[in-house]
Amino acid sequence: MVGKQVDTETALADLKLGDEMKSFFGICAVTAWTAISCLASGSGSAGSSGQPVVKTESPAVAAYNQGVALMKAKQFARAQEKFEQAVKQDSGFAEAHNDLAFCLRKQGSQNFQKSLEHYNRAIALKPNLAAAYEYRGILFVQMGRKAAAENDLATLRKLNSRLAGELEAYIKTGKEDEDQY
Repeated sequence: MVGKQVDTETALADLKLGDEMKSFFGICAVTAWTAISCLASGSGSAGSSGQPVVKTESPAVAAYNQGVALMKAKQFARAQEKFEQAVKQDSGFAEAHNDLAFCLRKQGSQNFQKSLEHYNRAIALKPNLAAAYEYRGILFVQMGRKAAAENDLATLRKLNSRLAGELEAYIKTGKEDEDQY
């Protein structure tokens, strides 16, 4: 099957929905993913046993999902280890590069250059990954590179107006929403 498995929570991250709606959409996404997986495996609607085909997640996705849980708990150093594991196992995993960059940035200015490298890699791999532009823009402001942040803002306006608004507010105030991971 082509593509990369990413947890439904990541897929729903850009939606501002109540928990009930996220659960509903999450269930729909899992159901759809299972159906697509079955069809892609050539089995029609079920495996040879008559049961739905359920593929195990790759080690890179498993490490990534563990990293997301740690990042949400604001355990950035431990999350960093998981994201590093994920990109080691799958160097083309754009979301893992993005979240690794985020965790590095959150741990201080000594990590800014390495963080920038991972944001750049995430964007090179997935040019429409809006979150990478938002967080790289924040990093640019923190590095004193406001013009570069403005360039990311211009790109982000085309990709995701809500995230563009968040980056624009950060550029103006220098304050990041601490409720975001």
